[in-house]
Amino acid sequence: MAVYTEVPISALKQFVREYDIGKIVYLKGIEEGVENSNFLLKTNRDTYILTIYEKRVDSVDLPFFLGLMDHLANKAFPCPTPLHGFDGKALRTLCNKPAALVTFVTGSGPKIITHDHCYSVGKIAGEMHIATKDFQMSRINTLDRQGWRKLFELTKARANDFYEGIVEEIEIELNFLDQNWPKRLPVGIIHADLFPDNVFFENKTLSGVIDFYFACNGFMAYEIATCINAWCFENDGGLNSEKVSSLLEGYKSIRTLEEAELRSLLLLSRGSALRFLLTRLYDFLNHPKGALVKPKDPLEYLKRLRYHKESDQNLC
Repeated sequence: MAVYTEVPISALKQFVREYDIGKIVYLKGIEEGVENSNFLLKTNRDTYILTIYEKRVDSVDLPFFLGLMDHLANKAFPCPTPLHGFDGKALRTLCNKPAALVTFVTGSGPKIITHDHCYSVGKIAGEMHIATKDFQMSRINTLDRQGWRKLFELTKARANDFYEGIVEEIEIELNFLDQNWPKRLPVGIIHADLFPDNVFFENKTLSGVIDFYFACNGFMAYEIATCINAWCFENDGGLNSEKVSSLLEGYKSIRTLEEAELRSLLLLSRGSALRFLLTRLYDFLNHPKGALVKPKDPLEYLKRLRYHKESDQNLC
């Protein structure tokens, strides 16, 4: 369960008094997520999500994340809307940590991914990229190639104990990506974490996108590459090219991809696979004792990285 901070009832009552949301019915920890402490808050009026922001999230970035959700919600994009207190502020403090309330998005992430899911994810990624063209705030991607290097330095002393030979393999890939990373692709606001547990569906219809806490300015094609890794691989480790086509078709129904973006997808997919390999490896090696959260398997993304490295053809 993704709960690192327990909330005393007295503190919760004081927090809720700062909003016009009614009386508390219950507070329940949410299992999904690995970055923050998330709770389902039920009042006599409605249901909300309470997030307490933990160490990895820089408090300086929180106005960007909350402002982005406000902006998207105003564009009728299906995402949580931050609640503002009586003082007009969305960002508050709970248990001496930054915290916020957002509206509850119905639905759930798909357990079995279909071509229709992939089309919908591609389409919603395109819609976000278009809807944020006039968003005035910006945020540097802290998990770009420099961020990968930092994670590598923090993990390499123990990484080979986890999986023999992984340090050399990661270092070779980091050097390759540094030498070959594209430089002039279209840039916009990207979600950067459009995984199946962050995209909800109801009756096969996409109902909402959550967890914008990696959102940043970046290559829009990198978003697609991350989606390919997250949505288009099968349980046997192989990439489903038809799902890739569905995802690209959905995206291109909203925004036209440049030829340079299409040519870069394989390279960007390697980079995205390495990024999630490194963050998962770091989380696995630094799993807090007693934390009610299970770290995700780093080897899943090592396998996807290897698949892309061995591929001799483009993804489209």
